[in-house]
Amino acid sequence: MTRKALGRGLDALIPSLPTVPQPEARPETPARVPLSKIRPNRLQPRRHFDPEKLAELAASIKQHGLAQPVVVSYDQSSDTYELIAGERRLRATELAGYQDVEVVVRQPGNDKERLALALIENLQREDLNPIETALGYLRLIKEFTISQTEVGQFVGKSKQAVSNTLRLLDLPEEIQKALQFGQLTEGHARALLMAPQGMRHRLFALVLEQKLSVRQTEDLARQTAEGQNLEKKEPRPKLEKPADVRTLESSLEHLLATKVEMRVGKDPQRGSITIHYFTLDDLDRILKVLKK
Repeated sequence: MTRKALGRGLDALIPSLPTVPQPEARPETPARVPLSKIRPNRLQPRRHFDPEKLAELAASIKQHGLAQPVVVSYDQSSDTYELIAGERRLRATELAGYQDVEVVVRQPGNDKERLALALIENLQREDLNPIETALGYLRLIKEFTISQTEVGQFVGKSKQAVSNTLRLLDLPEEIQKALQFGQLTEGHARALLMAPQGMRHRLFALVLEQKLSVRQTEDLARQTAEGQNLEKKEPRPKLEKPADVRTLESSLEHLLATKVEMRVGKDPQRGSITIHYFTLDDLDRILKVLKK
């Protein structure tokens, strides 16, 4: 993937627009802005921020500084900025203890242009996991009424590559979540797509239990596609969580930017919540969020 290819796609979606005049930020000229003046992106395509990688990026920023500015728009009426692209870098900068961050100011004309800029910037930097990428492609197709071929042109991928990524959304939600959190590789996920729909959950459980390689998963998927039984006994798949529990679990993961697991007991009024953290700095960040 090259910046040149992505640049052409971005220009096709967002025409060159003048930056809102400000004393601190000339068009495309980086400027430093207080973190307190930057609002989150309402259209953020990212759903999961790996706490461990976030901590690694924060450590890198402390040592080497921010390699690339975040992209924001400026609201003159409130004298604040709205983040367009670079939330991972913004969070890592805050985690590193900085009070301000280097930005480039852009001024999209509407929400569609803002969404396109956020999506393509994330895709260009390869910051999204495969499911987020697939959802990003789908949003581009729906929001802009464009074809898979055109999406490929925008992001520097072939139509086949875009189509294969979109197919990941055909997987059950539990498998998609495993892919988002790194429990499953994209190679494993593509192999599971080879199996009949009714067998994917069972094969997925077997992959996790026996830590099967991509090749082993492909072989078993072919067996099931040909009507053969799985060679090894697979565990019984877990019962799917109720929709309201999954929705609340997803909301907590987005709020805390980490993996959250909810378990409901036999009495639906009782249960437990497990919040995962990966470093002490990450734990400190989560505690600060919970205390707000």
